[in-house]
Amino acid sequence: MSLDERALAGARTASPPVPARRRSPGPAQAVVVIAPVLLTIALGLWGIRRKNTMWGDESVTYQLAHRDLSQIWHTAQHVDLVHALYYTVMHGVFGLFGGGLLTLRLPSVLAMSAAASAVGLLGLRLAGPRAGLLAGLVFPVLPQVQKYAQEGRSYAMVCALVAWATYALVVSVPHRARWRWAVYGSTMLLACLLHEFAVLALVAHGVTLVVSRVPRLVLRTWSVTAAGVVAGLLPLAMCSAGQAEQVSWIGGPVRLPGFLTVAVVGVLCALAPVRARGPMRLRALAVPIVVLPALLLLTASLVKPLFVDRYVLYSNIGIALLLGACMDYLHRLRQSPRSAGSTALAVLAAVAVLAALVPTSLSLRTPQSRSNDATAVGAAVRKEGRPGDGLLYLPDRHRMWIGAVPEDTRLLTDLALAQDPVSSNTLEGVELPARDIAARMLEFDRIVAVRDPAGAPSPANPQEQAKTSTLRCHFREHGTTHVNGARITVYVRNHGDPGRADWPGRRPGLPGPPWRSGGRWRCG
Repeated sequence: MSLDERALAGARTASPPVPARRRSPGPAQAVVVIAPVLLTIALGLWGIRRKNTMWGDESVTYQLAHRDLSQIWHTAQHVDLVHALYYTVMHGVFGLFGGGLLTLRLPSVLAMSAAASAVGLLGLRLAGPRAGLLAGLVFPVLPQVQKYAQEGRSYAMVCALVAWATYALVVSVPHRARWRWAVYGSTMLLACLLHEFAVLALVAHGVTLVVSRVPRLVLRTWSVTAAGVVAGLLPLAMCSAGQAEQVSWIGGPVRLPGFLTVAVVGVLCALAPVRARGPMRLRALAVPIVVLPALLLLTASLVKPLFVDRYVLYSNIGIALLLGACMDYLHRLRQSPRSAGSTALAVLAAVAVLAALVPTSLSLRTPQSRSNDATAVGAAVRKEGRPGDGLLYLPDRHRMWIGAVPEDTRLLTDLALAQDPVSSNTLEGVELPARDIAARMLEFDRIVAVRDPAGAPSPANPQEQAKTSTLRCHFREHGTTHVNGARITVYVRNHGDPGRADWPGRRPGLPGPPWRSGGRWRCG
């Protein structure tokens, strides 16, 4: 062999090996997307009808979405402006697919399925295929996700939009293409227009970028995008501030213990080592979105109670990512012989958690899983009432619950109603003056009253006081039916009670008409 041939052979031997062709992420992405979507749809369709019942907020959605677009807009000027976009979307859905109970809830099932796929892709991009798949499968099993995937409200849609906006953020950081940031900003803005508190996720995203020490250009681009989102939300926020009475029912944090339990478990999972892929770490993304929105809402609640667990439903995105990454870490530990015992304990713990979720999953699909049951209220009114009876709502907000099924009250006379909800562009309708309500009540011998549960605070407005005082002075309780969220009481006229024609006099020993003293209604 000549010297040149030897040199050529040596060069071939010393040359670095050709790197193996990188495996296409296509199959992994398909599994990470499809499996969570199928699981979410299966869980969402399981018991979706809840025995053909709906609760109060769903009844509001059902009624408003069936109104014309102009009526929705005019109603939003008085009340529920924060949900006006959602009602408009559902109006279109009802127009295309009919206005049944399944149509009311299926958009939430599909939205939560979209959120699950985004969670899987986030896990795939930040920690690998197995972590992404596990996170995507954990997400639809979480109790809050199961609950609001079957509810005719906007929270599942908001969760899906925040999830995909978060994915757009993660993708935008390394590529820095303007159109990616435009997708991120528009998706976040749409989420905020569906529900204003989605803007708290924007704060979590900012903290993630700061902790991740992204380049200043990226941070500057995000700041401009975030400012655009806030500017787009500002008109809605300013107009809806005048409707603060909509959240006056919140007396303190609603379902905070359950939320904290799941959140703490998720944050503890952040202690497990996680594989890092790309410029952003999974912990840096997941922990802020779990902690910050809830913390900011709780802080605001020191001034005015605002915390409700569904307002920060998208926090479950971070919880699922942390749980999925922790499970991936435990799977990798199983490959080590030294950790066989601890891995077995971890597997047993996971099985125990899944077993504990079964009763929760079953209970979430019952009518009792919601704070009230508008369908049961209407059914009880129909059962207890007789044709020609008077009907009274104490307070008037119960009127909007029963409005979804008008047949329940068609044969009864609404004694306090001056203008119905549709023509008045309101939720509860417009009621008569207090004195007129009392006079109409005295024209009836039987009144069916829909009241709050025992122990609930009584409204202080004159109409409600007139209803209560007239019942106390001129009627006696004949029977009460208790349903989830309300009491239906039948009142009958006292024997020998004077009619309206006897006003203003009264017979000896009998109470006269109610009259006002010191701003309160009393018996005469």
